Amino acid sequence: MRYAIISDVHSNLEAIEAVLDDITLRGIRDIIFIGDAVGYGPNPNECVALLHDRCRVLLAGNHDWASVGLTDIRYFNEYARHAIEWTREVLSEENKALLKTLLIVYEERVNDIILVHSTPKDPEEWHYILTLWDAELNFDYFTNKFCFVGHSHQPSIIEKVPSGELITYRGKTGIKEGSRYIVNTGSVGQPRDGDPRACYAMIDDENIRIVRIPYDITSVQSKMREERLPAVLVERLSSGT
Repeated sequence: MRYAIISDVHSNLEAIEAVLDDITLRGIRDIIFIGDAVGYGPNPNECVALLHDRCRVLLAGNHDWASVGLTDIRYFNEYARHAIEWTREVLSEENKALLKTLLIVYEERVNDIILVHSTPKDPEEWHYILTLWDAELNFDYFTNKFCFVGHSHQPSIIEKVPSGELITYRGKTGIKEGSRYIVNTGSVGQPRDGDPRACYAMIDDENIRIVRIPYDITSVQSKMREERLPAVLVERLSSGT
């Protein structure tokens, strides 16, 4: 078992290219994407095509579904709605058709994992796992050893030990017999944990690790300004908030 799990690219081509380059350098060939290829950023078509080409598994996120009319955009704040409406105008028909086919939950028994963009509990309602209470609740909604999520843009590894105690890790942990894990992979293209670098997760037979990768933020911001995307979405890339 050795693979990379990525999420929340959000049309940020420079970020996903940097992450994929790092994954390649590490010799990882198995890549899983767990949602939100589009939204916020300036290169939705390029990102969808690249993810389709490189990832073995593709899931949809709330921005993906909203961009093809499967989720009500009234759910989003005004800046996200603006970006979704812009994305709807520029997405190719081919990429719209692809996004409509994507599931929001995927399970692999052979690797004992479940993949979901938001939460195992009510995944189509786009709730978040932000606290240990959220994690405790969601552990009851899957039986697999590993659950990988995105959506919050805040990476973390939460281990539930056999006694029931929850332990949080920010960067890396070894995989322990009898423990179960919820891993938030963070965001490739729109980090919100105070670190502007692109973020993804990797796992092998022994460890789970959160990986941070620098990329050309100013180039993405320039393209966003050219497309008149909301200034708040442009500026937050610099701070990762």
